[in-house]
Formats: sequence, C-alpha cells, structure tokens
Amino acid sequence: MSPGGLKMTYREYLQLPVDKRYELIGGRLYMVPAPSVIHQMICGSLEFILRWHVQENKLGVILDAPIDVYLTEEDVVQPDIIFISQERRHIIGEANIRGGPDLVIEVLSPSTAAMDQTVKKELYRNHGVREVWYVHPVAQTIEVCTFTPDGEKKELYARHDEKPFVSTVLPGLRLDLNRVF
Repeated sequence: MSPGGLKMTYREYLQLPVDKRYELIGGRLYMVPAPSVIHQMICGSLEFILRWHVQENKLGVILDAPIDVYLTEEDVVQPDIIFISQERRHIIGEANIRGGPDLVIEVLSPSTAAMDQTVKKELYRNHGVREVWYVHPVAQTIEVCTFTPDGEKKELYARHDEKPFVSTVLPGLRLDLNRVF
C-alpha cells in the first residue's frame, strides 16, 4: 500500500519504477505480485483463443497485462486480459486505456482474489465494463458476471461441464474450458 497510507494520483503513479506492477485503487497504491506459472499458462491459453476469435470476427482488440486501465485520477488497474470493441476503440490511448473496457478477465490468485471480486468489481461496474470473467485456476472454473441496467447476472462454467460457454460481449465464442485449464 502507499507509504504511510497517503493517497496518490495518476501523475504520482507514473513516477514509480517500471520494473514492478502496481494498481492504484481509491488513491492507494497496491503492488501486484508476479503471477504464478499456472496463472501465466491460463492467461496465455485464454488470450490465444480470444485473440483468434476477436480478429477472425473483426470484433475489436484483445490486450493483456501489464497495461494501465485509467478509470479516474485515483483508480488505475491492470486486469490480466481486456477486450475493447471496435465501437469503443477511441478509449485506447498511446500510454493507457482511458475508461472501462467491454470485457475484463481476472485470473484469480490467493493474494488478489478478494480485491478482484469486491473493490475492483465495483470499479468495473461503475466505469462501463459490460462483463467480467473470474477465472479460478484451482477449481478450473470461470465465473462470468454480466452487468446490465437491470443488475448483475452470474453464470458459472466448469471445465467438465456440458453446457456451452456464453459471453454477451463476444458473440459466437466457443470456449472449450479443456483448452484453458
């Protein structure tokens, strides 16, 4: 967390050394630990599958961490994978993403899962993210949270489920969780 609990701004955040990953949440600085090997493998598999689907269907852009998603002067996060639709490409800046992506994917780690599923989830909902996937490496599941004006809808998909994976943000996606885990 920020030294002495002091709040920081994005300008101060940009002065930090670039050899570490950080997030700024409510003006408080959090260091993001290096991901585990399994975390990296899952991210790589997901990114490969999603990049192919998005490019093949000309849906938009897939990006992965580390990348700053600037939500406010005091809220800058680095999700594992993001999708930005063609219609919203204007939020892609040279140095960061200016606003909530259409889709955020967080591969959960023991040290960050609670923050990912509470505080960051609220940030995503409040900044126009339409869908968040929480990937659980141990349980081999993906929880899809879709935000609509009517509220939040959750759907859980497990590796050995027969039900087809559905994303409202990535139409036509056929995601075989056996290829992810």
